[in-house]
Amino acid sequence: MSSKWTCVLIVGFLLFSFYHSINGLLCYCDLCFDTNFTCTTDGYCFTSISLNKDTGVIRHSSSCLHKNQFFPPEKPKLCFRRQFLDETSMLCCQDRDYCNRWLYPKLVEVKPTDDTENGHKTKRLGTWELAIIIAGPIGVVCLVVMLIMNFWVESNKRHNIRYLRTPRNIAADQQPILAAAVSLRDMIEMTTSGSGSGLPLLVQRSIARQIQLGVPIGKGRFGEVWQGKWRGEQVAVKIFSSREERSWFREAEIYQTVMLRHDNILGFIAADNKDNGTWTQLWLITDYHENGSLFDFLNRSTVDTNGMIRMALSIATGLAHLHMEIVGTQGKPAIAHRDLKSKNILVKSNGTCAIGDLGLAVRYDTTMDTVDIPLNHRVGTKRYMAPEVLEETINMNHFDSFKRGDVYALGLILWEITRRCNIGNIHEEYQLPYYDSVPSDPTIDEMRKVVCLEIRRPPIPQRWNTYPCLQTMSKLMQECWYHTASARLTALRIKKTLATLGAMQNHNININI
Repeated sequence: MSSKWTCVLIVGFLLFSFYHSINGLLCYCDLCFDTNFTCTTDGYCFTSISLNKDTGVIRHSSSCLHKNQFFPPEKPKLCFRRQFLDETSMLCCQDRDYCNRWLYPKLVEVKPTDDTENGHKTKRLGTWELAIIIAGPIGVVCLVVMLIMNFWVESNKRHNIRYLRTPRNIAADQQPILAAAVSLRDMIEMTTSGSGSGLPLLVQRSIARQIQLGVPIGKGRFGEVWQGKWRGEQVAVKIFSSREERSWFREAEIYQTVMLRHDNILGFIAADNKDNGTWTQLWLITDYHENGSLFDFLNRSTVDTNGMIRMALSIATGLAHLHMEIVGTQGKPAIAHRDLKSKNILVKSNGTCAIGDLGLAVRYDTTMDTVDIPLNHRVGTKRYMAPEVLEETINMNHFDSFKRGDVYALGLILWEITRRCNIGNIHEEYQLPYYDSVPSDPTIDEMRKVVCLEIRRPPIPQRWNTYPCLQTMSKLMQECWYHTASARLTALRIKKTLATLGAMQNHNININI
């Protein structure tokens, strides 16, 4: 313990020196009335005493000695000759702020020595030279020892985890990483304490070799999504093509943001790469939801009013969590999705939804007041682009602009869900937004013409106005897709409105029962 504290004191001493080399040294100045008797210097503090032989008056003076007053600069004679004749004496210091308060020079008679008479003067090392000569090597040695010990401890930990004893007849790719009794969910919770996302790095780097791929369940511009099995549990494997390495890296980076894990954000498990012999595949492993995407679910199924509100509320809750900044040592930056659509939302077994595909997400850095925009050639889905994005008038330096774009897309998704709400066996067939205005794969110009020039929005069926629940949903989605971005609701406001609507709906059901 003594050597450890010695190292701490030495490092602190060096940090103190570095601080003063940058910010300057504070000294007591008896003539500095305007600055509360304080001056700042890049050199020394001094206190001098002088005798006026004519009057016999002794005068004290304290102030700063700047570097441009040094001669020579590295070792000023003023400070290292304490006696100037027998009329003036001066002492200097720079070991701490206001150190010249405790300097008491004295007038003594100067007696020439043999060395001074012959023009030679013994050269002595100053306080700082001695301190650096002594503390420098000791500090370096302590730092090296601490780094070596830390590296040795971490190496032992990795060695103990990596080389667990396993039967020799089990292939390396099939060896379990943790005990079989530990489930995937337990492992994620155990290794992230509920605040992060995904498995520990060691597991991530070896999980791809242990997953058995099943059947493909989706395909897009980035690559394919497969159903897989790891340690007896179902997982979804998103396999990126080699051209989409930036998307893979960005999505893995966003998913591993501290405090991102949420019930309404797709659960991230691991990111890994796998060499299949001809090229390297980039894998992103997430939770598997057998109902598939919201787009697939609404195509084949309808929902009742409770199911509609449950889906809408869960999506708004997930988006509000993304948009929200959590301040603290384990905080979360505000995140905007930028590619929100029904195909990027998964339907869970309990009827709620989880937002996925964060490859285009941007983060807001409050300390630097900057938006972390990924270097990615991908753009969002044209059908869901907000007017300001289509017109290219969005302020890329203003983070709220991206959040408002997400809210616009959320309004279109609410429209998709509400169309499939079955009341009295009446419902609309599933359609994508603007299905009646643009082709299946519209261009930017086609969308700009409809959304920006003609200012058209998805049609609201007349029957929605006859049901209070659908009427509220209709009003809510229209407030999400306002042409003026600043007039749109926030995700948190949408969440609260849907929560109130759900409470009222449950209350009405209880009354009817």
